[in-house]
Amino acid sequence: MNKTGIIIGREFWERVRKKSFIITTILTPILMIGLCLAPTLMMLHDTSDVRKIVVLDETEGQFVGRSLQSDKSVEYQLLENISRKEASAKYSDEKSAFGILWIGSDILEHTDHIQLISNASSSLMLEEKISDQVSEILRTEKLRSYNIDGLDKIIAESNIRVSLSTMKNDGSGDEENMEKTSTAASMVFSMILGMLLYMFIILYGQQVLTTVIEEKQSRVLDVMVTSCSPFQMMMGKILGIAAVAAVQVLIWGLLITIASTILTPMIPVEAMDATSGLSAATAKFGNILFILKLFLCLLLYIVGGFLLYASLYAAAGSSVDSAQDAQQFSTIILLPIVMGVIVMMSVYNNPDSGLAFWCSMIPFTSPIVMMARIPFDVPDWQIILSLLILYASFILTTWLAARIYRIGIFMHGRKPSWKDLGNWLRTK
Repeated sequence: MNKTGIIIGREFWERVRKKSFIITTILTPILMIGLCLAPTLMMLHDTSDVRKIVVLDETEGQFVGRSLQSDKSVEYQLLENISRKEASAKYSDEKSAFGILWIGSDILEHTDHIQLISNASSSLMLEEKISDQVSEILRTEKLRSYNIDGLDKIIAESNIRVSLSTMKNDGSGDEENMEKTSTAASMVFSMILGMLLYMFIILYGQQVLTTVIEEKQSRVLDVMVTSCSPFQMMMGKILGIAAVAAVQVLIWGLLITIASTILTPMIPVEAMDATSGLSAATAKFGNILFILKLFLCLLLYIVGGFLLYASLYAAAGSSVDSAQDAQQFSTIILLPIVMGVIVMMSVYNNPDSGLAFWCSMIPFTSPIVMMARIPFDVPDWQIILSLLILYASFILTTWLAARIYRIGIFMHGRKPSWKDLGNWLRTK
């Protein structure tokens, strides 16, 4: 164990002393917080220019153009006594108008007889805003054609919008004691945590693969094996790099916890209201205990997931002489990781589905899938069971990988086949 400790220390200090480690450790939390706050602040301080759209309405009475309502982002100007060709020539540059909205005379019968002829690049949000408003105007006009008494009052009173708030049932039935939740905020944190796991496993796993190949090429391992066993070398390398990942996560957790505690009260109420109910979740995700739980789980899954995959990467690296030869093995190792990311995307729709549950228990996908589920309040027993299976699987894969590693590091000159790997596993 003393020799393994020396290897762990060497792998750890070699990486944490690098400038790249220090820079990424400090900048990553800043970028994460910035990415979370940027949409809210951009919506709050949006000072985009008002887009002027001239309306060429050919309907009888120009009922569509006269009903269009301008707002802070779009200004409508109704054109009269002008043809489409004349309007196109007169408003042909962005200074005169952003674009021309042409509405055909038979728009009620042919709803596709509407065009936005723009002088600059349009946006999906602008097009949807125009389509929604015109659709509402046509719906109202269609209803008026039925000559219903008091139609305007009926339409005004029927224009009802609900603001749905969600809470977690604690069995008490008391609203004040129930915890407010937000699916939107859970989705954001789910995506961030899931992708962090994906990034860590890929990044640090590849480091193990690359380091083993480099040391094997330089014959350093042939010298080291005279002082310690192949298993000690593999475990020292894996645990040393795992310690680097753990330290980085702990520092990130501390920095983000401090930042969220300071910044959450500073976010304006208007900004919370502008983000579709995220204000309810701010209290939850701004809670220090909840954030500490998230980062504790993140740390455990990063370490467990890394140890599991690092043992496979170490076995793959010891089996070949170059990074090119390792591609066939690393591609197979990547497949369950990619599968975890794919399942993670379905977690947002149903975090308690059978697929999400079982993939959060299978060790090869559980680090990514379970971390994506945790923001949706997964029961603690599922997290504990998932971690137990993950770390038990690490022990098994390490034992198997060590049997390949102890022979692979001495093999030079040819790429082993799957049959060769099977023979190495059976060799005593």
